[in-house]
Amino acid sequence: MNTIQILLIALILDYLIGDPIKVWSKIPHPAVIMGKLISLFDNNFNFGSALKFKGIFAIFSLSIMACLIGQFIHLLPDYGLIELLITTILLAHNSLVKHVKDVLIGLNNSLNEGRNAVACIVGRQTKDLDESNVSRAAVESAAENFSDAVIAPIFWYLLLGLPGLFLYKMTNTADSMIGYKSEKYLLFGFGAAKFDDLMNWIPSRICGTLMCAAYLSKSNFLIMLKDAKLHASPNAGWPEAAMASILNVALAGPRSYHGKLTHYEFINSSGRHDMDKTDINDALKVLNRSWLILIIIVSIANFYPLIF
Repeated sequence: MNTIQILLIALILDYLIGDPIKVWSKIPHPAVIMGKLISLFDNNFNFGSALKFKGIFAIFSLSIMACLIGQFIHLLPDYGLIELLITTILLAHNSLVKHVKDVLIGLNNSLNEGRNAVACIVGRQTKDLDESNVSRAAVESAAENFSDAVIAPIFWYLLLGLPGLFLYKMTNTADSMIGYKSEKYLLFGFGAAKFDDLMNWIPSRICGTLMCAAYLSKSNFLIMLKDAKLHASPNAGWPEAAMASILNVALAGPRSYHGKLTHYEFINSSGRHDMDKTDINDALKVLNRSWLILIIIVSIANFYPLIF
């Protein structure tokens, strides 16, 4: 099987099966293994002086390891079956939809259950959020993670094969673990955070464009171009601005981290500010519609390779 064929099958399998929890209760998930490697570097290097240099050394070493492991698996004489399995595991559309849907289910039961569910997918403080802000957080997470969990892994897999996919997942996992501007990770996590920004620069823009293209709307695209830069992140603003324009809602805005209120600007500020759980359901429709367009593109590339 070639890369396009593996990707097409993996996308379909991920959509249909996702991550079977029973399997990962018996064997470690690849992301868990990556997390343990990152923790090993964190525990052994994140102290003393020259923390920024040590952090850059850590992400460089982890990246090399990820690429070598990916290349080793790619070269196994198994007709690409293990590569197919791993690619399916490392794509996370099914998991993303499930986690966002959990927030919707939670809000249907009670506001507190909605808060608890959204706390699993966002880093902000959620205990005092009303339904509008729980819904906003879920929609923002849906948009940003469609880029991080689906589009970016696909981009790097198509560009560099399995080593590229492993490289991206290692970098993204490192950013989620040590790429914080906290006292502990401000210097040590600098390299991981910046490298993750770099690796997501192109995929985030592709993601936003794909979402707008799924709705064939020039106005959505123009809003994305205008408002993406308002986001605090150099990348998250693109899928979030696309989602905001499609749903005609205002995303981002003030939120609390670790008890400290941060005043971010609203994206698509002219959109509806008062959100509710129906917006979460609409965001799920955007994810699935964008995924369908993605499947069509990959299918065309598979059956008509000369076009590409």
